[in-house]
Amino acid sequence: MAIVSINNVQKHYGAYHALKGVSVQMEDGEFVVLVGPSGCGKSTLLRMIAGLESISDGTIEIGSRVVNDLRPKHRDVALVFQNYALYPHMTVEQNMSYALRLQKTPKHIIEEKVGRAARILGLMELLQRYPRQLSGGQRQRVAMGRAIVRDPQVFLFDEPLSNLDAKLRVQMRAEIKQLHQRLKTTVVYVTHDQIEAMTMADKIIVMRDGIIEQIGSPIELFDRPRNTFVAGFIGSPSMNFIPGAVKDGRFVAGIGVHLPLPDGARVDAVTYGIRPEHLKLDDAGIPADVVVVEPMGSSTQIIAKVAETPITVISTERLALQPGSTVRLMPDVPAVHLFDRSGLRITG
Repeated sequence: MAIVSINNVQKHYGAYHALKGVSVQMEDGEFVVLVGPSGCGKSTLLRMIAGLESISDGTIEIGSRVVNDLRPKHRDVALVFQNYALYPHMTVEQNMSYALRLQKTPKHIIEEKVGRAARILGLMELLQRYPRQLSGGQRQRVAMGRAIVRDPQVFLFDEPLSNLDAKLRVQMRAEIKQLHQRLKTTVVYVTHDQIEAMTMADKIIVMRDGIIEQIGSPIELFDRPRNTFVAGFIGSPSMNFIPGAVKDGRFVAGIGVHLPLPDGARVDAVTYGIRPEHLKLDDAGIPADVVVVEPMGSSTQIIAKVAETPITVISTERLALQPGSTVRLMPDVPAVHLFDRSGLRITG
């Protein structure tokens, strides 16, 4: 296990500035998720930690060593790829033991380490199969097993679940989290899926356009997003944003639509943020025109318009609503977020 320190790291691809002075510390044994939209720099940062990308400026430390100039094999990290990267002509056992065999590790140690990883991942009965004989989930387990046998200081995961179907992704999320709880090794995990980030991380790093927007625990980012980007990215469905202005102690959106404000609301608020689950149907609420109704079994998702702004509502009730009808919605006022013109959260 090791601390990973990123210190003012920059990356240039010619004139393109991919990483713009990123600094963050990932603690020993921590599960850290880098999340953000495509092109935000998260995979580039992961590959720089692994040594697969050069560093234009700044330093990366793993443990007590600056690794800027170290080759990947000398960094004591293990990378699990999105596409598994298994050797098709090797069995599961041979794939898992390949790095150890290259290092001339004694045979009995190889057998011990491969057996331990196979037992952890439920691969004992698959050791003599080839990758073509495995499902996607089994191949991902083999890729993880190949990383485990190396006993690295840091595990690096580059969107490892993106090729799996929805049900298998849920299962593999739980398996990776259980693996981390068992091994207690530092994990840096890249994904564009904020649900993966929320369910797996000890710490989330939200990135956009080569910079870090916010760092915190999943609950911190959900409850106290720094700005509209983080508020809209964390949470599924994402937060609703209604433009308007504070006038006479109320938030006015559109013509005659007044939204309740939390105590101490500032007059410079121009965006009203409320999560779908914090809107309730209430006869005393604000009017909303129903656009789409989506029954989801345990809940109903409603897409509606408030002052011509589309919003999403999640209700635990089973509702018989029709598009074109009008409902009244009451925000949970303590859960309201207000944002200023620059997009920064100023209350909530």
